[in-house]
Amino acid sequence: MFKFIKGHMETIGGVEIYPILSLLIFFVFFVLLFWWVFTAKKDYIQNMEQIPLEPENDQVI
Repeated sequence: MFKFIKGHMETIGGVEIYPILSLLIFFVFFVLLFWWVFTAKKDYIQNMEQIPLEPENDQVI
């Protein structure tokens, strides 16, 4: 199966840039996510922690 995909991908000009862009997007996303986690205000984090425990947010299915 892979040889069919590889054969088609080799005929596309400039296809080698897509894995590099994918890795770059992946890396930038997680760097920004870690930055947000470490710089988030403690009050905001504690408020978000309590949301599942508040009784007024219970829903009956």
